[in-house]
Amino acid sequence: MTRLVVVTVGVTHSGKSTFARALEHQLPNSVVVDQDNHAEFINSYYMKLRPKDGPPQLKYAVTQTIVNYAIHQTNLHLILCNSNRDREGREQLLKHFQNEGFITVLVEFDLPDHILQQRVANSERSKKIFRSASSFEEVLRRQQADPHNVAMNKPTAEEADFMYTIRSTDDVQSVIQQIIRIF
Repeated sequence: MTRLVVVTVGVTHSGKSTFARALEHQLPNSVVVDQDNHAEFINSYYMKLRPKDGPPQLKYAVTQTIVNYAIHQTNLHLILCNSNRDREGREQLLKHFQNEGFITVLVEFDLPDHILQQRVANSERSKKIFRSASSFEEVLRRQQADPHNVAMNKPTAEEADFMYTIRSTDDVQSVIQQIIRIF
């Protein structure tokens, strides 16, 4: 069976989780792997183990364990609901999935800043995922702080077998239908 891996790319509150859950409901035999869930789990139960500085290695390890299990112990399509904003890491991730026989799909979320700012201002999402930020506004500011870095890490069609861009909520259902038609 041909399997898909759908990798979302975007800043906080761009719609990655909402999209992933909608896709999971419409794409048979699929599962969402969301690092925010792993961060909340670690912050709720293993705060003493959480790294104080540097990359969130424990969160990455939990995610990697779940992904490896899904790859080798199931026949599910995977929907990775993370920001995946670093090009180098994203390319390694996609290459790994291609080597495992997956068809790779990138979904970039490129919403206007005013919509993102409105969403974070009105957010009711749990803040238990935070390690070093105090608000989603702060996370968004950090993610948008360096326009050069943002441009350098912008996804390109060459990275995956398929790539789609969502610029408004009106694009979501169309992109989902295009992904479902791949397999």
